[in-house]
Amino acid sequence: MSLAPTRPTVAMFRIANMDCASEEAEIRHALEGMQGIESLRFQLAARTLTVTAAAADIEAVEAAIRAAGFDPQPTDSQPTTEHVPGALGGTALVRPVVALVLAASAELASLLASAALPTRVVVMALAAAAIALAGFETYRKGISALRHARPTINALMSVAVTGAFVIGQWPEAAMVMALYAIAELIEARSLDRARNAIRGLLDLAPQRAEVREPDGAWTERLATAVPIGATVRVRPGARIALDGLITGGTSAVNQAPVTGESIPVDKSAGDPVFAGTINQTGELEFQVTATAANTTLARIIQAVESAQGSRAPTQRFVDQFAALYTPAVLLMALAVAVTCPWLLGWTWMQSFYKALVLLVIGCPCALVISTPVAVVSALASAARRGILIKGGAYLESARRIRVVALDKTGTLTEGKPQLLDVEVLLGEPEDVASDAASLAARSDHPVARAIACGLGRTPHPVANFKALPGRGIEGTVGEHTFVLASHRLIEEMNLCSDALESKLRAHEERGRTTTLLASSQAVLGLFAVADAIKPSSREAIAALHDLGIRTVMLTGDNQRTADSIAHEAGVDEARGSLLPADKLQAIGDLKAQSGVVAMVGDGINDAPALVRADIGIAMGAAGTDAAVEAADVVVMNDDLRRIPELIRLSKRTQAILVQNITLALGVKAVFLGLALFAGATMWMAVFADMGASLLVVANGLRLLRAAAEPSDARSP
Repeated sequence: MSLAPTRPTVAMFRIANMDCASEEAEIRHALEGMQGIESLRFQLAARTLTVTAAAADIEAVEAAIRAAGFDPQPTDSQPTTEHVPGALGGTALVRPVVALVLAASAELASLLASAALPTRVVVMALAAAAIALAGFETYRKGISALRHARPTINALMSVAVTGAFVIGQWPEAAMVMALYAIAELIEARSLDRARNAIRGLLDLAPQRAEVREPDGAWTERLATAVPIGATVRVRPGARIALDGLITGGTSAVNQAPVTGESIPVDKSAGDPVFAGTINQTGELEFQVTATAANTTLARIIQAVESAQGSRAPTQRFVDQFAALYTPAVLLMALAVAVTCPWLLGWTWMQSFYKALVLLVIGCPCALVISTPVAVVSALASAARRGILIKGGAYLESARRIRVVALDKTGTLTEGKPQLLDVEVLLGEPEDVASDAASLAARSDHPVARAIACGLGRTPHPVANFKALPGRGIEGTVGEHTFVLASHRLIEEMNLCSDALESKLRAHEERGRTTTLLASSQAVLGLFAVADAIKPSSREAIAALHDLGIRTVMLTGDNQRTADSIAHEAGVDEARGSLLPADKLQAIGDLKAQSGVVAMVGDGINDAPALVRADIGIAMGAAGTDAAVEAADVVVMNDDLRRIPELIRLSKRTQAILVQNITLALGVKAVFLGLALFAGATMWMAVFADMGASLLVVANGLRLLRAAAEPSDARSP
């Protein structure tokens, strides 16, 4: 008898002192290769690690994290339930600031006092106290890294400060440790700002909602306690607490926090509302469709935080480079300490001191934080604009897009047929419109509904109503019987003429569906219905062309309709009569011909093509769950102009990544030269390292402040 395989356990740990990508790499290095671990999922945004492993190995995982110098706390809470505490908040800054004061006092005492033994003892005591206050975390992590033969940032600083203290440079050792601790806190606070930018959206949803009780009374409840199906009231000017469908009232709602739309959207019964949006003009009642933990806003935050845990290609490259760079710096410092007295005639003390300076400036802090802060800022900035990017890899890949393939219905077009033209061929226009509206109002067919809505007439009673599958509908209005019919039924009734055929052909060439009102003797009116192009589609296609990107429309409609819609929207090429398998093949062909291809769609039939494309982009508002799940990027408000925005953001992010890496390595290279051949000191080295780190963080945070370009700010 065989035993069933043991199901893995998923455990989440909150690691409060995991502040940056280098420390994530330390933990990853400590855990990778351990028996029983299936996957590791880091989320620096929440300082959490999710481990999938055999239940018996979870304790070993926790022990390994502690051995690496970190403090894992098991937790079941989701990252979106609270903000990451600010690194400079509370008493976090007290210890390094006190340490800095003690270090400055030691420096002052050493300058003003004599070399008497009691004075030296005071200087050493002040310096030791400063190092103990500021360097506890650094030494804890550094000693653990050295014990496991891993030359990490904390290991380099621990060796450098200890070495300076041993050779009698007490004030300088204390100043270096205090400045390093303060720099680490400032960097962590800057990173928290980027990480919390999207999480701050959670505060937009009010904590309480006004709920109707079974007896009809209205009471306030915590939003987390409101069940699905409850009726909630929201007053003008208030924020909406939960997702729902409007059951009463009309209003304009500002949906910018969720969809990025620049103007309020008119809402009435049957329309959806989202948590965190603002009800502006009228009182609304709505039925709750999602709990507080599962609103659209909460799911956006969860998705972006998950994306932050997925390392972008540049970030992986930098981490791999840093893994080689740090031991190289350690070997260089060792070589300087050992060989320079023989090669350059330096004293042993000079060589040892310069080696310590190299260790300080060699810390790759600026390098390893240069990428995550930019990527996180870009992901947050995109989410604020209604663009949900599911990983840093897709953010980076978007700049390389060469072809954008687009579905037609619901993507380029509104996805809802509209009555575009009415031609009265016989009889009074008012009578023709009234009779057609009366018949159309009795049908559930999308084309009939479009005609009834477009004509806007009050329908008359219809007797003997009959649906004619594939052909139209029939009924008696007043004393006369009419059909609202397709071209095919009119031909079967022998009512076609050359003039009518010409009219029908002209509409069909423009991608319109024609429906005809006829009696048994003659055709009375022609109604042209089409799925109208979204107002933003032409602008989006033009913007893609400006970026040098080719556009291709893939649709199941016939080729004549496809060509007409493509011409009207400005799309370069149209491919019609495509089944889902044909769309999949088309994406493969485009990738082979043109390079990186993005697919934009919203339906179940688009899901395979979304997966096959290099980047799948789903229309989130009208899109099916299958399309949204399959996509790598989701446009929350279905505005195609977000796609050129995504590409421009990707290009800007790449530019900032290159700037940050160049700046980080450039400062290191310059100061390495100064350390070897000029009078650079340890505290100057830590200032240079801190300055480079803060510069790359500030440069990356510019993506959070990125304003929309003028062309993007126009309302739909």
